[in-house]
Amino acid sequence: MLVFATSDKGGTGRSVTSSNLAYRRALSGSNVAYLDFDFGSPTAGTIFHVDAVRRGASGGGIHSYLQGKADPPLRLDVWSHSDRSSLRGRPSRAGKLVLFPGDEFGGEFPGNKDVVKRCARLFARVDAEFDICLVDLSAGRSHATDMVLAATALPELRAVESRWLVFHRWTRQHLIAANGLVFGKHGLLEAGAPKAPGEPGHDPAWLRDRMRFVRTAVVDPESEALGGLRPEQVAWLRRCDIDLKALATKLSIGRTTTIGSIPLDPLLQWREQLITDTDTLSRQVANVETVEAFVELAHNLDDENAWATL
Repeated sequence: MLVFATSDKGGTGRSVTSSNLAYRRALSGSNVAYLDFDFGSPTAGTIFHVDAVRRGASGGGIHSYLQGKADPPLRLDVWSHSDRSSLRGRPSRAGKLVLFPGDEFGGEFPGNKDVVKRCARLFARVDAEFDICLVDLSAGRSHATDMVLAATALPELRAVESRWLVFHRWTRQHLIAANGLVFGKHGLLEAGAPKAPGEPGHDPAWLRDRMRFVRTAVVDPESEALGGLRPEQVAWLRRCDIDLKALATKLSIGRTTTIGSIPLDPLLQWREQLITDTDTLSRQVANVETVEAFVELAHNLDDENAWATL
């Protein structure tokens, strides 16, 4: 299964959440690939603590492959190449966790027919090898997004299941931006549709059914962690939360179209990284609730019941 992670704005926690989903699925026994299609900022290696590609590969990465300069693209086994001791070594019963990095200083680039064909070939290959393939896209209406919409519409990928996660922070600005990314003029639904009769493309209703929203950095007004706030502040947070829920419903990104909600975690505000059991149980620098949210969403990626009931 291909899972595309997108957002209309930067700073949504898209990459760090997607990386943690990949990590949690691999720990559960699934074979997982993480493809860094954030062409403008291919820094997924930083989150996985693979220092050799912390700003992208020096050559042979996703950029090189798509532009016909390398085949196959560079792939790195995280369990073997991570420079973080708690990630080094494949845990018992864990599946593969493989990073396909972009190229250092690669930058955004448009996709022509050859690029789209190579993209489709890559997706077919990784889908055949891995249970879950998480594709982290550049923010907004990017060349990367146009490319994968075109590639997944080709006949050779019709049998490959694909889904989309649209990330947004729990703020008015981000709710409005997420709505525009999907439903607005030149949004994903419009961009994915056939450009002319007979040309490849996605039926908007079909594509919409494969999209779900993910809320990030969500503050729970009832959380015990807010015990130090004044009553007036808690009351204000409650009013904000009510207003945001009403706005989300109005914008068609309310509870019934949301598949995950990731709470605000101080650790992730300071450092974008994978949260391990060492972070929550031994060092206690991350919240258990955050990991529980990652685990639940990672499970729901290919859970038909989770998608069907939304």
